Amino acid sequence: MNAALRRVLIATTGISLALSMAACGKAGGDKKDAAASGDGKSIGLLLPENASSTRYESFDRPFVEAKVAALCADCKVLYNNAEGSAAKQKQQFDTLLAQGVKVIILDPYNAKSTQGWVQEAAAKGVKVVAYDRLATGPVAAYASFDNEKVGELQGQALVDALGPQAADANVAMINGDEADPNAADFKTGAHKILDTKVKKIVYEQSGQWDPTVAGQKIGAAVTQLGKNGFQAVYSANDGMAGAIITQLQGAGIKVPVGGQDAGLDAIQRIVNGDQAFTIYKAYRPLADSAAELAVALLKGKDVKAVATATVDSATDKAIPAKFLDAKVVTKANIATTVVADGLYKVSDICTADYAAACAAAGLK
Repeated sequence: MNAALRRVLIATTGISLALSMAACGKAGGDKKDAAASGDGKSIGLLLPENASSTRYESFDRPFVEAKVAALCADCKVLYNNAEGSAAKQKQQFDTLLAQGVKVIILDPYNAKSTQGWVQEAAAKGVKVVAYDRLATGPVAAYASFDNEKVGELQGQALVDALGPQAADANVAMINGDEADPNAADFKTGAHKILDTKVKKIVYEQSGQWDPTVAGQKIGAAVTQLGKNGFQAVYSANDGMAGAIITQLQGAGIKVPVGGQDAGLDAIQRIVNGDQAFTIYKAYRPLADSAAELAVALLKGKDVKAVATATVDSATDKAIPAKFLDAKVVTKANIATTVVADGLYKVSDICTADYAAACAAAGLK
């Protein structure tokens, strides 16, 4: 074979190989959704868990997705739930960065662990909206409730449930996970009320947002203090409250127990007289606010039209923030809160097991 022919064959082979590789690349790209190519139209949504509260799958996710769709018809939400694992959430966060997402709505399972993640995202031009819990690191905006005020509402609701006996009552406290800044705020707010309006906090532990742990902790309180050792229990959320109530019922103890999140099972316990109250944080306005912030950031707009306040985290100052108000729900106002807002229908609450209690409470 002469040299000229050899050069032609080599060139032809190189062109054929290049075309083949290009075709493979195109085929691979077709298998991925638009976010993987960094089209700037996708928003990541990372929620923390689905064991101690049903709210994330039932409310937060669908509400965020619906609001994003309403604000940006060609935008897509890429969703994952950490299922109670900070390590898993970090992997999900990294995957979103690799996919080219430009905005991530993050409800951190462990807010203290996120500083490096958010810094990495910021270095790549990716904006993070902290959702419900304030992530560490340079987040672009934050949507939540005034969580210290939520704790105050919990504390006052427990005092109200105790009535005239409050001043002489001992209280056991089962707080949320110490790694969660919201839990610290709830605890601080609750103490502001309880420390001045009840006799004493005689037992205080973290239930780690885990119903099993919370049940174990209140069982230890009964063992340590006796059946008459406390007259009420503060529980930081409804999931733990349910386990606490079950444990107390097993021990033959009936005292007011409060929670938070307005879960359907908690509303049913309230109707039945097993739980004293819950805190209703309207999920739709919160989800709507986060979606509005995320879409504004995606489109390069100023978030201050939505985020009318600021907040400081452990690592950053003056983060644009949107705060919403929460409400106490008791048996007396179920109809005017969670039912009136369309969170639940009466038929959702008043199943066969609760029909008599609903009738007695005037729920029709």
